[in-house]
Amino acid sequence: MVEKSPLPSDVLVPEPKDEESVAVDEVPTPELRGFSPEEERCMLRKMDWNIVPALAFMYLCNSLDRSNVGNAKTDGWDKDVGLTGDQYFVLVMVFYVPFCLFGTPLSLVVKRFSAARVIPLLMLGYGVMALLTGIAKNFSQIFALRWFLGAFESATLPGIVYYLSTFYKRDELASRIGFFYGLIAFGVFQIKNSAYRGWQYLFWIEGPYLTSITALTGVPPSDFRRLDNCVLHFRIFLAGRFSNSSQSRIGDEITTKPRSPRTARFLTPHEKDIAEARILSDASNAIDEQLSVRHAFGAFKEWQYAVWALICLCFGVPQTSVTNFLPQIVASLGYSTVKTNLFTIAPNIIGTIALIILTTSSDRFRERTIHTCVALAINLVGFIILGLVDAASHRQIAYLACFLLCMGSAAPAVLVSSWYSNNTMSESRRAVVAAVMVGISNSAGLISANVFRAEDAPRYIPALITAACFGGVGIVLVAG
Repeated sequence: MVEKSPLPSDVLVPEPKDEESVAVDEVPTPELRGFSPEEERCMLRKMDWNIVPALAFMYLCNSLDRSNVGNAKTDGWDKDVGLTGDQYFVLVMVFYVPFCLFGTPLSLVVKRFSAARVIPLLMLGYGVMALLTGIAKNFSQIFALRWFLGAFESATLPGIVYYLSTFYKRDELASRIGFFYGLIAFGVFQIKNSAYRGWQYLFWIEGPYLTSITALTGVPPSDFRRLDNCVLHFRIFLAGRFSNSSQSRIGDEITTKPRSPRTARFLTPHEKDIAEARILSDASNAIDEQLSVRHAFGAFKEWQYAVWALICLCFGVPQTSVTNFLPQIVASLGYSTVKTNLFTIAPNIIGTIALIILTTSSDRFRERTIHTCVALAINLVGFIILGLVDAASHRQIAYLACFLLCMGSAAPAVLVSSWYSNNTMSESRRAVVAAVMVGISNSAGLISANVFRAEDAPRYIPALITAACFGGVGIVLVAG
C-alpha cells in the first residue's frame, strides 16, 4: 500500500460547522500568526513534559494489567487457584471479548466527554480489577474479573491515540505513542511470605499503583489539594524546568490533563494559538468539533480502512502472542521462576529501544510503510527461529529469538495507528477509527489464545506457525 496524506477532501467532508468548532479557513496561517521555530519548540517541550509522561505511565499500567497473568503463571498462580486443562487459556481469551465489544462505544464517550476525563476513570476501573484478582480464589471469580478488565481497558489505547492526535502533528505522533509500550516487572516474585504467594503481590502492587496514578492524572486540582503535599516537591522540580511565568500553571497541570490545546493552562495564550495553527495546518480540519455518530462511521466507506483493518488483524496475532505468552516461551528454556521473569526483562528493554528508534525514524522521514515492514519482518524471523530449534537444547539461539519477538511486536501497532490517524482529518472519525482498529488488532488475541494450547507445551509449534503466517501476510498487505 502506498502511504498518502491526507485522504482526498471529497472523502473527509467536515461536519457542519458549530459555534465551538474552529474551521481551517478561519485560522490564519502560521506566517500570519508570526511565531518563530523557537517559540514552537518551546511550546512542544511544554506539551511533552505535561502530557506525555502521565499518559506513558497510564499505558504502562494498562500493559502490565493485560499481561500480568502470564508472569503470575510462572509463579504457580494457575495451580494456586485450581486452574485445570485449558482454563488458563480461556482466561487469556475472555479478556479480548469485552475489549472488542466495548472499545468503539467507550471511544465515543471519550470523544464526547474528553479523553482527559474518561481515561482516568477507566484506569481506576481496571486498577480495581487487578487488585481484586490478587484475592480471587477460583476460575469463575477470575473469569468475571478478566471480563470487566477487558471492558475497562478497551478504550484506553484508542483514547490515548486520539487525545495525542489533537495536540501533535503527523510527523510527531508515532514517537509519542511509542512511549506507551514498556517492560513487565519481575521483582515481586522474589518476595517470600508464608501466607501469600509472589503472584498475589504482583496484583496487589499493581492495583493500588493504578488507582494512585488515576488520582494524579485525573482528579481536578481543586479537589486534590488535601492530598497534594506529597506531590508538591515534584511539582516544583518540573516547574523549575520552565520559565518563572509558567511555574504556577505547571503546578496545577500535574494533577489534571487539558481537554485541548486551548484549555491547557501550562501554555500562554500565544502558545495556544501556535498549537491550534499547527494542528489545523497539518492534522485536523476542525478543532473541538461536535460528535456526529453517522459522520464518524463514514470513514469506513473508503477501501483504505478495510486494508488497515486487515493489517491490524495480521500484526495483532503475533503481538498478542508475545504479550500473553512470552513468559511461557522463556519458561520453555528450563529456568526457575525468578530467572524466567528476569529473562523477560532484557528482551523487553531491547524491544522498547527498537520501538523508540523505529517510531522516531518514522516521524523523522514521515514514512510508515517501510518501518512497519521492518518491524514485522524482525518479529517473523523470531517466530521462525523458535519453530525450528529445540529451546531446551539451544537456549542461546532460542533466547535470541525472544529478543527478535519483542523488537518487532510493539512497533507495528504504533506505526499503523499513527498511519490511519494521520490520514483521518476529522476528530470524530479519528476517535472511531482508532477504536475500531485497536479492537480488531486485539481481537487477534482470541486467535493467539486458542492456538497456544496446553497440549502443545513447551514448544507451541502450531501457535508459532500461526503467528508467523499472520505476520507474513501483514508484510504483504503493508508493502502492497
